[in-house]
Amino acid sequence: MSKKKFEVGGVELDRPFKARRLNHFGINVEDSGQVMAWYRDVLGFKVTDIIHMRDDFHMPAEWFEGVPDHHAYFLRHNSDHHTFVIIPRAVMNRVEPPARPDITINQITWQVGSLREVVEARLWLESTGQKVNRYGRDPGSNWHTYFNEPTGHINELEYGIEQIGWNGLSKPAPLRPNLLEHPPLPTTSEGGEIVQAIADGVDLDAGHRWVENLPLTHDVGGVLLAQPFKAVRIGPVSIFVEDVEASERFYTETIGLKVSEETVVDGRRCVFLRANTEHHTIGLFPIELRAALGLSDHSTLLAFGVQLGSYQQLRDSIAFLQDKGAKLLDLPQEIHPGIDYTVHAVDPSGHLVQLYYYMEQIGWDGKPRPADQRLKVQPGVWPETVPGQEDTYGGETFWGPLG
Repeated sequence: MSKKKFEVGGVELDRPFKARRLNHFGINVEDSGQVMAWYRDVLGFKVTDIIHMRDDFHMPAEWFEGVPDHHAYFLRHNSDHHTFVIIPRAVMNRVEPPARPDITINQITWQVGSLREVVEARLWLESTGQKVNRYGRDPGSNWHTYFNEPTGHINELEYGIEQIGWNGLSKPAPLRPNLLEHPPLPTTSEGGEIVQAIADGVDLDAGHRWVENLPLTHDVGGVLLAQPFKAVRIGPVSIFVEDVEASERFYTETIGLKVSEETVVDGRRCVFLRANTEHHTIGLFPIELRAALGLSDHSTLLAFGVQLGSYQQLRDSIAFLQDKGAKLLDLPQEIHPGIDYTVHAVDPSGHLVQLYYYMEQIGWDGKPRPADQRLKVQPGVWPETVPGQEDTYGGETFWGPLG
């Protein structure tokens, strides 16, 4: 890597941007409607926007033959326009053919701090020889730059994702155009765009509104919800890669993540990296481990993390998920250092979701907690309460009401 330093908001860094957090993530599935309903009704994600891919993007009709649902779904667990995206796999494979047939991840998205970082990142990436797939602006109003890591997983840098307020309305279509280029800098603010939209007579109440239709029967911290838990954060993303060392170089040297820890699973090295204070935001696993762990070979996704609001919520999720027919798996602790109690549930498309409540936090010295000082967990044993750690409920907190 070049030793040149870049000024990012007045701070000298090794690249012209800083990945602050995992902002959103997405999967391609056979039946997007079925999978969306599971994440909505079982995990409690809210549907923010629905895109009819053939009509809204003017795609060829033959691409949709035999496809059960023609829609892409944008879902959220917080006020971000979307933190999870579900797209029909057959269609996405036409739009952006994957580097491997088993790549079902459509994006791993990192939030940076400004539009300037997104634009200058694209120019820097191109100058280093990194192929940039596309750049511009998507539904959700986020400016972005897309590019691949060595195995072929699509990574995105984004800034400025639309925020959903108290009334649950997303922006109307005229305020979220798809753009295939970056603007000249500086450019109009979102507030300026809204002022212009009002002057143009745009109906600001014409966007999609999410309404909860399920019975609100579960007491979650004093609030009635449809599930006995609340998703408060997404990630980590755990992926199988062809070459752990090559992917590690990409995520450290190109994205700028920090290595927190390494483990050995079935004799193979696994690496865990972080974007912020969380122990890890992404885990890299050799593709050969997929069979050893007994996981489906249809996807390079080992698991997608969803943090719940408390240990009690995590414990209550077990019976709820089983009642909904979800298959639960026991996997070795070595695949999630920094997380103690966890539940792995299989979604209708065969992808694995990792539910947890605690993520070890890394301090100013960049060192994780020594393994012998971590809470010992016995698989299948769920005590009513667990001892608090110095960093229990640490890290980014959930903003806003639970429901």
